Amino acid sequence: MPRVQHNPSLTGKVEYLNTVLFRLGNCCAVFSAWIHGDPRKVIYPTDSHGQFCVPLRILIKSFCCHLVSFPLLPLSPCYSHHRGIASLLNAKEVGMKIFEDYANSWKWILIGLVMTMAVSLVFILLLRYTAGVFLWLIVVSVIAAIGYGIWHCYWEYSSLSGKPGTNITISDIGFHTDLSIFLQLRQTWLIFMICLSVIEAIIVVILIFLRTRLRIAIALLKEGSRAISYIMSTLLYPIITFLLLAICIAYWVVTALYPSNCWFIIKSVTFFQTFSQTNITKVCPGSQCMFAFYGGESVYHRNILVLHVCNLFVFLWLVNFTMALGQCALAGAFASYYWALKKPNDIPACPLYSSFSRAIRYHTGSLAFGSLILSVVQMIRIVLEYLDHKLKGSQNACTRFMLCCLKCCFWCLEHVIRFINRNAYIMIAIYGKNFCTSSNDAFFLLMRNVIRVAVLDKVTDFLLFLGKLLISGSVGVLAFFFFTHKIPVIQQETPSLNYCWVPLLTVIFGSYMIAHGFLNVYAMCVDTLFLCFCEDLERNDGSSSRPYYMSPGLHKILRKGEEGAKLCTAS
Repeated sequence: MPRVQHNPSLTGKVEYLNTVLFRLGNCCAVFSAWIHGDPRKVIYPTDSHGQFCVPLRILIKSFCCHLVSFPLLPLSPCYSHHRGIASLLNAKEVGMKIFEDYANSWKWILIGLVMTMAVSLVFILLLRYTAGVFLWLIVVSVIAAIGYGIWHCYWEYSSLSGKPGTNITISDIGFHTDLSIFLQLRQTWLIFMICLSVIEAIIVVILIFLRTRLRIAIALLKEGSRAISYIMSTLLYPIITFLLLAICIAYWVVTALYPSNCWFIIKSVTFFQTFSQTNITKVCPGSQCMFAFYGGESVYHRNILVLHVCNLFVFLWLVNFTMALGQCALAGAFASYYWALKKPNDIPACPLYSSFSRAIRYHTGSLAFGSLILSVVQMIRIVLEYLDHKLKGSQNACTRFMLCCLKCCFWCLEHVIRFINRNAYIMIAIYGKNFCTSSNDAFFLLMRNVIRVAVLDKVTDFLLFLGKLLISGSVGVLAFFFFTHKIPVIQQETPSLNYCWVPLLTVIFGSYMIAHGFLNVYAMCVDTLFLCFCEDLERNDGSSSRPYYMSPGLHKILRKGEEGAKLCTAS
């Protein structure tokens, strides 16, 4: 049985040291922003001296007049930037109505979210017994839907037979923006029918040759529900993740507000539009109305943009680290279930707490290093999106093509790194090795089981996505009928609302996020059990000296698959 190493390796120490050094640098930047910044200046306008505009003041620079303060002109550079905020303030009535709707319906919104938690819990527990039926129902539904598409294409193809103009080929017509023209051709429906037939044949062939893999996937889904039923505390971990993410977001917002006031005001340097309408030029010929820069030409003011970029990067790193910590903690808890020979007697006490403590104490550097790699790629994607936004009006086709290719490549790279990191964190939770070694072991272990990985990953993702839609959709439909007074039994309890979509959208979005949190725990459980399953197959042979740690049901399906493979080889 794999044992967790309770001594961090040398690489882990280096990763931890790099993380500490970067955090110290970030703390210095944040401390500088908090000293020099003032978040009130983002909301309230200021004059040239940096004082709040009560009353407004401008500075007049002239050849014959000294620099004087002139009171109360209608438009200020402060206000040129804050014009958008003023327009938002005009929507006060709408905001008050929305606030009133939340005040009247918050109890029912809370009831809807609690119902979502209960439904998510029941859904996960029922998957232990209905995963097989649900999965095969999805497969049969997909085959039936494609079969209906083939029949419909054949029906359209036959119905167009003999009609004038329907035998013209697509090449004869050429390109048209009106796609309905192509639907009047028999060749179009023939192409559709052939494509759907090929897709149907491919799916059927895959199901025939991968039926054993699908059965293993179903068994792992059932095993995941069984593991969660023994470690119910894992279902509460999304609450911890939510709280940590809320702290990260609050930290980022507060830090961004402090240096932002100088950045926005500097960007707002404009001439007064009302200066030419006054008689100041007659009183003082040659005078000009200019916005005097305030705040000083210090290193801090010259590098405000750099501080914002660093703050954004740190935010991405903190979010990815929070997600990595949750994945490692959950993986350690579920791995302790799998490697218990006699379940549930050999499962250690408080497995989630023990795994979380190990992750915090021994694996912080490895988790931070993996999060750093992912954050760098995400930051590059943000820069590419910014360049794409700036170059939208560019007529250079080559530049736009190269930028599009780079965006696509880094999108793929981000998803590959997410996949590698997720499995590396599982290996870290099991063996306690550093990130590089764990990612290498996890990658080659998955490559040796690439067919199982492809089948299980897609099947699990699709099944859990349908579960999220089912949970959030059912609660959303119930909320719609309730808030629109469509349920006669409790119609009198329905609160009076200005906008019924306010609590409705809140319930739907909250339900999806809750279902996403619960089912992500389930997905992490299945991924952990799958890696343990592959490791179990390579380390053990089922003998009395090296028994399998997998459950009897999973072992039974595996044995049948091996016997079927031997028969195929012998024949």
